[in-house]
Amino acid sequence: MNHYASDWIDEWCQDNGWTDWFIERSIYWGFPPQGVIPMPIPSQAMKAIKAKQGLCSEEKVWCMAAVGSAIAAAFSSYLSSCPMPLVAAFSFCAVVVARLENEDL
Repeated sequence: MNHYASDWIDEWCQDNGWTDWFIERSIYWGFPPQGVIPMPIPSQAMKAIKAKQGLCSEEKVWCMAAVGSAIAAAFSSYLSSCPMPLVAAFSFCAVVVARLENEDL
């Protein structure tokens, strides 16, 4: 899951003089000012971007899907008097929460 919008990274790079940023294995790389070798964008900068911007659109969609599935499962479980929809929703929500974890932080 992509935790950062490309506009956020692009804006940070322009503000700090970094050029030609790219993603490789979930790590953002770019050329620092007067640099000829790409370097990873500093983790402090990535943390600051995330703290300032919050959730990206992809993360918001996954969160809404998890909440929607939990509500639908609760309603379905109540109507059918069966806990299996809740178990399925719990499993789905657990996967979503695990995917939302940011490895960099």
